[in-house]
Amino acid sequence: MSTTIDDCKLIKLDRFYDTRGSLTPIYNQVHIPFDIARTYYLYDVPGGMNRGGHAHKQLQQLIVCVMGAFDVILDDGTRKKTVRLERAYYGLYVPRMIWRELIHFSSGAICLVLASLPYDEHEYVRNYETFLKRKQAQS
Repeated sequence: MSTTIDDCKLIKLDRFYDTRGSLTPIYNQVHIPFDIARTYYLYDVPGGMNRGGHAHKQLQQLIVCVMGAFDVILDDGTRKKTVRLERAYYGLYVPRMIWRELIHFSSGAICLVLASLPYDEHEYVRNYETFLKRKQAQS
């Protein structure tokens, strides 16, 4: 079954706040529909630089802006949608075979990514035309 941008969801995460600050936990299969196999974060992204620009064959992700702000452009090969991430207690769920680009990083922004699979270069679709062909084959 082919995924669409409608399968991408902004998930409000639990936020526990007191005078000492805030805490947001993320649990496998509770807040996200997968088990976390890899965690990484992007930081010190120069102004005007974009990240992403690919899709994943099977991998699912939760993208969280833990500091600052940035936009995520989601593309299913037919439609596009831009989501602004700027709160540490919201995560963007991105299923398999959705092209994503991260743009407009604010100064000091930090992007946390929780992924359903370990890193595997063969899991990436880095060419947009190849992505479109794969999406058409799934239809």
